[in-house]
Amino acid sequence: MSDPYELRIERGANARGYWRDLWSRRNLVTDMAWRDISVRYKQTYLGLAWTIVTPIVSMLVFTLLFHRLAKLGSEGGAPYPVMVFAGLIPWQLFSQALTGVSTSMVGSAALVERVYFPRLAIPLKAVIVAGFNTMIALVLLGVLMLAYGFAPSWHVVFLPLFLLLAALTALGIGLWVAVLNVRYRDFQYLVPYLLQMAMYISPVGFKTSVVPDELRFAYSLNPMVGVIDGARWSLLGGNTPLDLTALGISAAFVLLAVAGGLWFFRRSEGTFADRI
Repeated sequence: MSDPYELRIERGANARGYWRDLWSRRNLVTDMAWRDISVRYKQTYLGLAWTIVTPIVSMLVFTLLFHRLAKLGSEGGAPYPVMVFAGLIPWQLFSQALTGVSTSMVGSAALVERVYFPRLAIPLKAVIVAGFNTMIALVLLGVLMLAYGFAPSWHVVFLPLFLLLAALTALGIGLWVAVLNVRYRDFQYLVPYLLQMAMYISPVGFKTSVVPDELRFAYSLNPMVGVIDGARWSLLGGNTPLDLTALGISAAFVLLAVAGGLWFFRRSEGTFADRI
């Protein structure tokens, strides 16, 4: 019997059947993601423990800076370390996914130059790897909540929505940076620096309510504000209502970033092999 799916590599065919090609190679995306996960921790002494150590250290630093020194309070009646860790969950997903997507094409130069496949598979596997690390961090958050005797609210059912927004935000921005990184290698040094600054001005170690009311809208233009507040609301509950303005800004940003990122990536995809 003939194969119901036939791939022809010819001028224009890839553009017409691109999304079909990508779907047919979905196993390639997951295989590459699993390879990255296994290789990343295989030759390290602590292995997967690094996924646990990183958010714990960040939690301790934020607790010291904002709670002990700045005397900022918690949110939703949760212990301050729990509140910080709840904010670190979406931020970790965003930062790791953005870093992985932005460097994905340059890091896979040998693969891009040798064989045809939809190049979008490479950034997508970087998002999956970040999602895997986030699942481990969620387990750790559960242990932390148990240790403090704090139970999540029923809002937790909305957590996947906010994690999806964080991943899509990283993908949308990352696709732009991935293309620019192919052309100008400066971006691979610029992105970590910008992420480091963005982490401290995003509501990871503090609650958004500490921002003055007259600056709240301008602060919400940071797309991660609505995402982090939403994830924290879903995990901690409390009496603080969800800021629909910030959430709407985040959702609008995601739509524009992903649509623009896909357009820019697809427009530049044909030149990757030559430029890398």
